[in-house]
Amino acid sequence: MPTYAVWNPSIHDRVGAIRILLSIAFWTFLALSSAVLFLGALLLWALTRPFDANGRVLHLYSCFWAQLYFYVNPMWHLRVEGRERLPWKGAAVLVANHESLGDILVLFGLYRPFKWVSKAENFKLPLIGWNMHLNRYVPLIRGDRASIIQMMAGCERWLSRGVPILMFPEGTRSKDGEVKAFKDGAFTLAIQQRCPIIPVVLTGTARTMPKHGLIIQQAVHARVRVLEPIDPEGFAGDVHALRDHVRDVIVREKARMEAER
Repeated sequence: MPTYAVWNPSIHDRVGAIRILLSIAFWTFLALSSAVLFLGALLLWALTRPFDANGRVLHLYSCFWAQLYFYVNPMWHLRVEGRERLPWKGAAVLVANHESLGDILVLFGLYRPFKWVSKAENFKLPLIGWNMHLNRYVPLIRGDRASIIQMMAGCERWLSRGVPILMFPEGTRSKDGEVKAFKDGAFTLAIQQRCPIIPVVLTGTARTMPKHGLIIQQAVHARVRVLEPIDPEGFAGDVHALRDHVRDVIVREKARMEAER
């Protein structure tokens, strides 16, 4: 009797296929929903521009846009703690650790006014990038001195208007979930503008999406914890001391949050 090979995919293969299908569904829904939501953003921008010079209403709409993908996905969960420590009005520099592409969606869940500092490539994205332009977020070309100077000037303008900014002081996503060394920009701004640094610690996104890929690896159980503001006055203008102190605070709190899971 002849024998025939029967294809029997392993559990690993089946899980991989499911991840690919779910990722395709996610990115398809994101693209289609973004087309509709961008039209809403454009209309809101036109209606609110005369009385909302800092774009607070549009930013909060953008927070809803990003959080929509948590609301509709039963596999994605987000818990935000300490939101009350963030100002509705007044200058502040928010700094967060950076684990994955999903951090952007997660941090929009803060639902407080701020301006992102984001790499310039993101502003070129259809729909989402166009909305970033409408929000007047601050672009940055990494490693480009002229762009860094321009970014710092843009942040100074927003802070002088009492609008918080949010930066990833690591500069780019961590490959392994460990907090990398911080760059000086956020801490220089806080000292120069005499405004508080507010550390924001996030966990649970590092393994959801690889740094250079679009395949969602696992369910999202993200947590965000806003810590107490840190007054830069206590560091006597020492940018490096402030930078290292804030990083130590974030590293310790991140370890504590991961131990609580």
